[in-house]
Amino acid sequence: MVQQASLHAFVGGRVQGVLFRSFVERHARRLGLKGYARNLFDGRVEVAAEGEKAALEELLRQLHHGPPGARVEGVEVEWGMAEERFKDFTIRY
Repeated sequence: MVQQASLHAFVGGRVQGVLFRSFVERHARRLGLKGYARNLFDGRVEVAAEGEKAALEELLRQLHHGPPGARVEGVEVEWGMAEERFKDFTIRY
């Protein structure tokens, strides 16, 4: 059986103004994940996602790299149980 989980991450560094949210959305949708990415006032990007644990682990690997132009300095992550809170993956404003 495929394990479902949730990931809540905060990505710090040069992650705003470099298409980071679009990068996350593209990878999350490719991986079949649901959730959102949004900029925070403190300069970080918040990512919440649910789906297969292996897909979430791949998304987390992508968060550590980011798109060209980004400079990821740290990723704080919390794991949890999938709650099926999302219909798809979106960028929140």
